[in-house]
Amino acid sequence: MKTDAEPTDDEKKEKTFEYRSYGKGELAMLYLPDIQQQSAVDRFNKWIAAAPGLKERLIATGMNPRSRSYTPAQVRLIVEVLQEP
Repeated sequence: MKTDAEPTDDEKKEKTFEYRSYGKGELAMLYLPDIQQQSAVDRFNKWIAAAPGLKERLIATGMNPRSRSYTPAQVRLIVEVLQEP
């Protein structure tokens, strides 16, 4: 028997991706949940670099490659290209 605290299968399906600030490791792990965080970040960065124009668009929003997080606007750009995790 399910308790009130547990989401039903329908509730899980209805859950939508939240456009908010994410740590780089946190966002990478949403896309690549089955590998270690640093490996996920490395692979995620390669995806960003390989996506035509994405890195340039992110830099235009003020992204610093050394920053540890993405702004909601940067997350939206990433999801436009890579789709929702």
